[in-house]
Amino acid sequence: MNHNKSYRKLGRRADHRMAMLKNMSVSILVHDRVETTLTRAKEVRKFVERMITFGKKNTLASRRNAFAFLRSEYAVARLFKDIAPKYAERNGGYTRIVKTSVRSGDSAEMAIIELV
Repeated sequence: MNHNKSYRKLGRRADHRMAMLKNMSVSILVHDRVETTLTRAKEVRKFVERMITFGKKNTLASRRNAFAFLRSEYAVARLFKDIAPKYAERNGGYTRIVKTSVRSGDSAEMAIIELV
């Protein structure tokens, strides 16, 4: 049973998992889309949407929170200047996950996560 499990472990230690999710979040904010496995896409969606919500608030505290997570000045600048204003009228649902294919090596389901 999967009761009260709030996140996926993705076969990584906690520090490695968070580093991977942070790097994927930066990649999505910089390049607008990333191809990855379906479970990783579902997990990174939470972080990207939270960053866009920070961008919509556009306060110094939210900018610092975004930088504390992303650790990329370019990604934070792009988030607050370009991405967040596009979603000013939208209440959540900033990302889209599209299933693409099955990876030939290990038959993992692949997906593209992109900004709407």
